[in-house]
Amino acid sequence: MGSTKVGSRRVIALDVLRGLAVAGMILVTSPGSWDHSYAPLKHAAWNGWTPADLVFPTFLFCVGMAIGLSAPRLRAGDPTSAALWIKIARRTGLLILLGLVLNALPTFDLAHLRIPGILQRIGLCYALASAICLLPAKPAVDGTLRIDIGGVALAAAALLVGYWALLAFTPVPGFGVGRLDSNGSLPAFVDRAVFTIPHLWPYGLTEGVGVTYDPEGLLSTFPATVNVLVGAIAAALLTRRAERGGETAGGLVPLLVLGAALVVVGLALDPVVPVNKRIWTSSFALFSSGASLVALVVLQVVLKPRAIEIVAAPLKVLGGNAILAFVVSQVLGACAGLALAHRAGGIDLTPQGFGYETAQRLATDPYLASFLCALAILALITAAIAPLHRKGIHLRL
Repeated sequence: MGSTKVGSRRVIALDVLRGLAVAGMILVTSPGSWDHSYAPLKHAAWNGWTPADLVFPTFLFCVGMAIGLSAPRLRAGDPTSAALWIKIARRTGLLILLGLVLNALPTFDLAHLRIPGILQRIGLCYALASAICLLPAKPAVDGTLRIDIGGVALAAAALLVGYWALLAFTPVPGFGVGRLDSNGSLPAFVDRAVFTIPHLWPYGLTEGVGVTYDPEGLLSTFPATVNVLVGAIAAALLTRRAERGGETAGGLVPLLVLGAALVVVGLALDPVVPVNKRIWTSSFALFSSGASLVALVVLQVVLKPRAIEIVAAPLKVLGGNAILAFVVSQVLGACAGLALAHRAGGIDLTPQGFGYETAQRLATDPYLASFLCALAILALITAAIAPLHRKGIHLRL
């Protein structure tokens, strides 16, 4: 959903945060060499977290903010109108379809097409969060809609508690209850049953078993929706505070406290419910939502000086066309995975391979060379979509 311009700095902060998420995703997925990627740019093997694990949750948080910022543009009868839900269904369907097409690249081997994926999860989370936020929304005095913050918070709590209960108490055939590993957990079992193994992420491996799970699986979509709901709550709070003339650094303190509290609670739950992105545990949803909210507040503060806004310009480019930037990065990644890509004259013809070999001439450290290659790909994508941003063209599904 498109954002509303209630406070220009808020929109800038959202675009920059979304741009940071897209930039982080490109840096994580575009190393010159997977064997020489810095630790913060690698996902945690299972339990625990790294900065890379916070990239996708931040993007979902931004989706929620867009929902929250768009709600005041709706009128009293809109949440039950067919036109609105056709639009939401269309956007959801296009995200899922585009995700499937990207997963099919470069060979379009439908027998091994990965069905879950990042865009598919965004689409499903967007649809579910839109229903939770908009259906119970009430009109304000001026006739515009206001998200029921308390109701959305209760829905988020219900999703987290319900998901935890499912993982803790549902018996998994052949494994029993309470398993949170890559093979015996309920989300892994559901994905194998619903999608079948040939249609899961080929790197969702359990040692000695093979492919057993998908990090963007079906069941874990529910706790991931909480990240979207927290973003919607943040947007609603910012909007109401701005309407009361409270768009100051001091007015951001409650949001900062809320974000910090979510981080603390999520980490405090780790001994009982491990922080785990792969199956998106409830503790991970709380922790990552809080981290995104804290990042938003920090950006709200630091983006005030004009000089910092200029420095953040590339991030605004990426954030303004986030889906397009993601698609371009995935297409480049698919090119890098082509079986036909080969070495010619001693130079790897894939984008990452060529970039890595070129970077090695500038840096003898293979980790630095790998990172420089990822930076170059990030710069290339940013430069490619910058003309659209300058013309005010922001492609949205």
